[in-house]
Formats: sequence, structure tokens, C-alpha cells
Amino acid sequence: MGGLSSEANNNDVRDTQITPQQFSAVPALNEAASYLAEKTSYIASCIPAIAGLLLSVSLIHTYDAARGSNDDTVSLVAKELREPLLGNSGEVGSASAVCEEITRNSVEVCSQNNMAIGQSDQSRQTGISVFQGLVERVKRTMHGSSDDIGWLQRAPEMPPVEDGTERFNNILENIGHGIHVLPNSVVYLLVPGLFSNHGPLYFTATKASFSKMGLTCHIAKIHSEASVEKNAREIKECIEEMYWGSNKRVLLLGHSKGGIDAAAALSIYWPDLRDKVAGLALAQSPYGGSPIASDILREGQIGDYFNVRKLMEILICKVIKVCSFSFHFHMQWIPPPRKIYYIVGFFSSVLFIFMFIFALKGDLQSLEDLTYEKRKEFLKKHHLPKELPVVSFHTEANMSPTVLATLSRVAQAELPTFPPLSTNTTTTVLPVVVPLGATLAACAQLLQTRYGEKNDGLVTCRDAEVPGSVVVRPKRKLDHAWMVYSSTNDDPLEPDASQVCEALLTLVMEVGLRKKHYLSVKEE
Repeated sequence: MGGLSSEANNNDVRDTQITPQQFSAVPALNEAASYLAEKTSYIASCIPAIAGLLLSVSLIHTYDAARGSNDDTVSLVAKELREPLLGNSGEVGSASAVCEEITRNSVEVCSQNNMAIGQSDQSRQTGISVFQGLVERVKRTMHGSSDDIGWLQRAPEMPPVEDGTERFNNILENIGHGIHVLPNSVVYLLVPGLFSNHGPLYFTATKASFSKMGLTCHIAKIHSEASVEKNAREIKECIEEMYWGSNKRVLLLGHSKGGIDAAAALSIYWPDLRDKVAGLALAQSPYGGSPIASDILREGQIGDYFNVRKLMEILICKVIKVCSFSFHFHMQWIPPPRKIYYIVGFFSSVLFIFMFIFALKGDLQSLEDLTYEKRKEFLKKHHLPKELPVVSFHTEANMSPTVLATLSRVAQAELPTFPPLSTNTTTTVLPVVVPLGATLAACAQLLQTRYGEKNDGLVTCRDAEVPGSVVVRPKRKLDHAWMVYSSTNDDPLEPDASQVCEALLTLVMEVGLRKKHYLSVKEE
């Protein structure tokens, strides 16, 4: 045991003596350790800057994914990364400068990327907004006037109508047997509709028929493409002039927009016309509005991308005024055979139909007055007087395939002859015919297919029923132009347009007598 203890003590002394000798063998070791410690501190001071760079790159990717950060967040992160470096000195100071530069560049990169992302988001949002607007316009265009057709029947403030079809048929049958009861104690005023200024035969057959019966009949001289209120004022002046000139009351019949113009005159100026008017008949008048006018001019539709409203204004207001003509052809170079004149008249009528199809209802102002929106605004302010006898008449167009060949006479062509080509020295007047019946049949089919509504080609039956009036709903298929333009295939056994007008005015007189009796009994 003693030997072992002595040996252990010798080992401890030996280790104690060796270690100092080893450290003394490397005199610069302490300096190297100090140098290593300094460099290690320097490297450690650079680590936050490297971490800041990596964090900045990570933030960029985060922004790309989230699309929601802003520049303030980046500045805050950069500030937090710089603050630990501000307390260092020496090499740490240069490391802080490097860190600040790297962080500043990172912030700039993030800001630029954020700006690009914002612009991209803005463009994307604009594209989405345009697409959504396009979808809404398509829906609005496809929906059309579905909610507006027949609004008069759904309005609770509007009075109900009375069916007078049976009595009308009886009157028409009597007229066919030569029984005419229209009195000569009133003056008859026919109010034409739109485009009448370009159709010289508008109501002329009816006026001639009334004149043969010894009745005083006039056609209102109004501008067919003017607004409703302007024509109402002119009709009011015409009624007063006729009344003071004959000392007889005036009985009015208006066709298409002419009925709306006449009704507007009586609604607005009734206090001045109360004792001067005997009644009113509206034939095929869009009293509630026209789906065609509304579909053309309604805002927020797909047509707005193509500026359809401006195109319609140019076409209707400019082209018609330039292209309208009186159908008097002075063709000195054409030989006299009648077939050639018919051909010339037909091609001229093609231009007429072109204007009619695209103009439909005259100029832009008159077309606007027939939209559902304008009609609702007007009828909210002006109602027909309750004591006024009113009859409304509407028809349904024939859409059979044979009608597609129907021609209508819309004007007269005055064709001069020139010797020695012809021995006839008198001027020849020939009818100008156009496929008006076929055009209205196609329009009627379109409205029937789209809205499921019975119509005459331009006006739906429900929109032609005036609230509080006696309504005539004939079973005979007649288009919108039949009342004023004769057709080449009219059935001679059926009543013509002048007889229908006579029956309507006769019914107005009967309704007036009935109302007068009712009011007298009510007063007693």
C-alpha cells in the first residue's frame, strides 16, 4: 500500500510539471486564442445580417403566396433586425453597415414586388369586374321586357276593363248589311301613328269612306316622329280649331302611337277639352309600352358595348330624314311598260321597309316615349278622365307560312308618260307594294317565341288594353299595319279597315250614351 501511494503521488507531481511545459512550448497560443475569440465574435455579429437576408427572401415568398402584406411590416422587421447590431463596435460596426445595406435592398425589393402585386391585383379585379358586368348585361338582355309586359293589368290603382267584343261584332255585321248609324252631329278626327309622314296612304281609305257617308272627317296633321307631349299639344289645338269652326264635338280615333298622342292630349288638357270631345278609340296602341322600343333603348344591356343607342339615333334621326321621299318617281329615261314601273316601285319600297324595320317607331324621342319606363312615368302623372268614353282595340298577327308572301300597299307612285313612247297623256298612278305583312309576321313570331305573348307584330295585346276602357278582342288575325294599309290578299268577304274604324267609333258613341245616362242617374 505504501508503494502504491508513493507511486500515485509521483504521477500527480509529474502531470503538474508537464502541463506548464506544454503551454510554454507555444508562446503565441494565448494571442491566438484571443484572436480566435475576436474573429468568432465578428462572425457571430454577421449572423443576424445573414438571418435578416434569409428572412427577407422568406417574406418575399410569403407575400407572393398571401398577397396581403404592406411596406410597413417590412420596415418593422428590418428595424428589429438592425437594432441588435447598433451596440457593437469595431468590425461589428462594418457588419451593421452591411446588414443595413442588405436589409434596405431587401425592403426595396419587397416594396417593388408588393407594388407589382398590387398592380396585378388591380388588373385582376378590373378583369373580374368587367366579366361580371358582361354577365349582368347578358342576363338583362335575355330577360328583356318579361317583367313589364302587361303591367297595366297588375297595377292595383288601374281600373278594370270591360269586354265589348260581342257588341262590336254585332255593329260590324250591321255595317256589312249597309246599316250605318254614325251621326253627323260630330266631327271625326283620325290620328295617325309613327312613320305616317312617309306613308301617303295612311288612313286615306277610311277618310274617303266616311266622306261618302256624308261625315266630316279629318286626318290630324302632326309630325309623326315628334314626342308624345308635343303631338298632344298639337292635337289639342286641332280639336279646338275644329270645334270652333264647326260648333261640333270631336270624336277621335288614333292608331298605334297616334292613340297614345290623342290620349295624352285628353289627359293633359281635359279641362280645356271637356265640352269639345265626344270620345276616343285607340286601335293597336301600345298604351302600356312597347317591348320592341324598350328592348332597343334599355340601358345596361349587351348592346351598350356596341353603342346601339347612338347607332339608332344616327340611323333614325339622320338616315330617315335624308332618305325619306314622297314616292313620286320622275323617270324620263324609262320606257312606259308597266312592269318596269312596278319593278322600280318595288326596289324603292325595299328602302322604305329598311327604314321601317330599323326605325320601327320614328325618331329617338318618339321611340323613348313608347318604352315601359316612360309610359309608367307619364301615366303616373296623367290619367284619362273617368267620364270620357274610351274603346281600345287590339289584334293578333297571323304567323302562318303563307303570310310570309303577303304584300301591303303603302304608297302611290306617280309615273309620267312621255310621247312618242306612249300615246297616253295622263299620269299613271300605281300602288307601291312592300312585304310589310311578311315583316310583321316575322316580328310577331319573334315576340311570341321570346315572351309568349300574343301580339300584332309590334304591340302585345295586353299592353294595348287601356284601363277603364271597353276592350275589343277580335278573333280575326290582323297585323299592326292592316288598319291603315290595304293588303293585296285581303278577303273581299271580310270587313275592311274603314268598316272596322266605323264600328269602333259607333261603339264609342254607344259607350258615351251609356256613361251619360249613368252619370245623370247618379246625380239624381
